[in-house]
Amino acid sequence: MSLIIAYIGKNGCVMAADKRKIGYFGDKENLEILEKELYNGEISSDEEFLKRAEDLDISVKITDDASKLKIVGKCVRGEVSTKGTFETRRRRIYGTTKGYQLVELLGSEVTSRKAGESGIIIFGNVFAKKMAENLVSKRFKPSSSLKSKGEIFEQIIKEISSVTPTVGSNCDVLRQDPLFSTSQAQKHLNLTIDHDVKVLVKFRQNLTEQLVQQSLEIEMSSKIIDEGDVGRVVSVDGNILYVQLNDKTQAMDENWKQLAGPGQNVIMFTENDNIKIGDKVIIKNEDLCLKKDKSSLKCDVILCSL
Repeated sequence: MSLIIAYIGKNGCVMAADKRKIGYFGDKENLEILEKELYNGEISSDEEFLKRAEDLDISVKITDDASKLKIVGKCVRGEVSTKGTFETRRRRIYGTTKGYQLVELLGSEVTSRKAGESGIIIFGNVFAKKMAENLVSKRFKPSSSLKSKGEIFEQIIKEISSVTPTVGSNCDVLRQDPLFSTSQAQKHLNLTIDHDVKVLVKFRQNLTEQLVQQSLEIEMSSKIIDEGDVGRVVSVDGNILYVQLNDKTQAMDENWKQLAGPGQNVIMFTENDNIKIGDKVIIKNEDLCLKKDKSSLKCDVILCSL
């Protein structure tokens, strides 16, 4: 659902990209029908697209704020991605003066990498790419400045967006023009891409850790005790109580790390001066208290079931 047009030449690199992103959900067979009609150019407007999606019982969300271009080192990077069931596939072009590389990734693993010195590269679906190639061949002026080339690419993207909902009219245009020889360009591209992929690996690792932590928080929050017995008093020291947890209760800190398991003691606090060894501790209506008189207790742990 993207269109990226890139020029790489002896004076620098310029890329233009739309900002459209489309998410949809529904029956697999109906999704395939909708995609086929989109990519064949049978659907020419957002209104037609939304109507056709409704006919096929497909839920659609269209946004026009996706950033597909980025300055990385002294290069411009363009990326299109497709989310699969388990991994995201990415196609990237890194361009600079007198050099570019095309990189394909599955997740954060590089599956293909090709280099070139100059040319016009277009990423897009079959319909949008073919139309862009035709328009570029008619309007591109090799002698024009990078700025002018970018303006032409932007006009082409806007024109294509008027005949297919797979491309949005909002555009980004980025340029880079460092003084590189052909060998310097490829050396810089290699260093930049290697670092950029490492950043992606680290990002995915952090994201995985966050998802694991969120999953743990969801799981543990469902185990927080809001009603029932939790233990009994085994020692009293002024307003400090030592409570032995029963065989179904554990104490966790705010990061869901276990501080005390069944049969172990936790510290609680009370303002009641009539506490006896053996008094039962319960949670009643989400309040921690003594069973015998419902006097309030406090603690610095989260009490959860096993």
